[in-house]
Amino acid sequence: MKRVILALSIFSFSFAQESLEDLKRQLEEQRKLIRELEKKIEALEGTQKVQAMQGEKKEEKPTPADRTLQLRAKYEERLRALRISPFKQTAFLPDISLIVDVSTVGRNIKDKKFEELEIPELYHRHGQEGHGHGMLNEKRGFNLNYAELFFYAPVDPYFDLYATIPFSEHGAEIEEAYAVTRGLPGGFQLKVGKFRSSFGRLNSQHPHAWDFATQPLVYKVFFGDDGLKEKGIQINWLAPTSFYLLLGAEVLQGENEQSFGTEGFKINTTEVSETRKPNLYVGFVKSSFDIGNLSILTGLSYGTGHTRIYHKQDNQEHAFAGKTKLYGFDLTARYNLDSIRYISFQGEYIYRDSKGTGFEYDGNTLATEEISKKQGGFYSQLVFRFDKRWRAGVQYNLINKNDVKKDGVKEDLPKNLPAYYAMLEYSPTEFSRIRLQVGQNRAFYEANSRKTINEVILQFNFAIGAHGAHPF
Repeated sequence: MKRVILALSIFSFSFAQESLEDLKRQLEEQRKLIRELEKKIEALEGTQKVQAMQGEKKEEKPTPADRTLQLRAKYEERLRALRISPFKQTAFLPDISLIVDVSTVGRNIKDKKFEELEIPELYHRHGQEGHGHGMLNEKRGFNLNYAELFFYAPVDPYFDLYATIPFSEHGAEIEEAYAVTRGLPGGFQLKVGKFRSSFGRLNSQHPHAWDFATQPLVYKVFFGDDGLKEKGIQINWLAPTSFYLLLGAEVLQGENEQSFGTEGFKINTTEVSETRKPNLYVGFVKSSFDIGNLSILTGLSYGTGHTRIYHKQDNQEHAFAGKTKLYGFDLTARYNLDSIRYISFQGEYIYRDSKGTGFEYDGNTLATEEISKKQGGFYSQLVFRFDKRWRAGVQYNLINKNDVKKDGVKEDLPKNLPAYYAMLEYSPTEFSRIRLQVGQNRAFYEANSRKTINEVILQFNFAIGAHGAHPF
């Protein structure tokens, strides 16, 4: 019996020893596994940090010149969101932003008289302004210039969709609503809908992206208060060069009432038919390159179309039917002093050549005459960002050419019509801006008397929501 008990004790002790060794071995294997997992976690965290830093750097990279497309990744992000949660409606929501612009204006001319001012043979208000952005800073005292809604979303892998709807106290309009292709081969891109033409430099920009509170004089007289925005189609080609080179063409409806127009009219017993549609054709070339800290963007633009303009004031009726050509040259140069401060120069020259028949009716007699107009002007401006939140600038405007011949006889018309502005701007953040602008405009007339307009404008601009960066 004792032998049996002794044998069982020896067997139990040896079994316990083997179990202890086995447990120790398993514990050591678990420790090795934990150490390996910790190393993998550290490696993954390091990779994520690097990716996050790279993502931040990519976000800081400025949008290429004259490109309004958002990051192509947005569509893929939405698809991933749908795969994860196919019933999540937020994946279908577009980017939405609201921009509000208000101002208070001091002016030495009363509002009614200010609305009636014109430039002989150059500028008459046609009454279509007032909706959308319309005429900014129109009244003395306080102005709600506009509240602008902006929408953007990818439609599918092939198109992005944009829409801009400005509201004013007079009403609202669809200022822009267009689709842009996302990936045509060979560097081509197609835009279709209603959009701001890429003629020139400033026309494609919305007012909240301007450096000054007022529209340049040459834009006002050739395109009107709302600029050249039309229904149509645009195709452009980004050339495969070492520098930025963009070539584009537009076929537009051509309804702009300052330089083109499509509607026919009847003046006394004479009827003039409407133009063929589409009526306006635009071509442009834009280039950009860097020289050290200096970035240069320049472009040439051309537009041609038939013209139908009708204007009535009191008992006088004036009309013009013919053809108009527009030529434009723009230059922007920005020198970066450091990561915050820069000095920027921007200027454009626009020349208009119109030929056709003019009509004048005084209530009794209708006079017709062959008219030739050669008119041109420019603006140039210098803006200095001297602090992260502060900018200052000056702008000079001049209509330097206003040659009009009627039946071969040159009219005695005013030329060398200037306007000057200076501004100081403070931006608490990138979402708000306060701008003080002072200026003098000596281009407008009341009857045959030139009027000097002195202005002081205090402008406030606010933005909320998702709004893409503006191109340089």
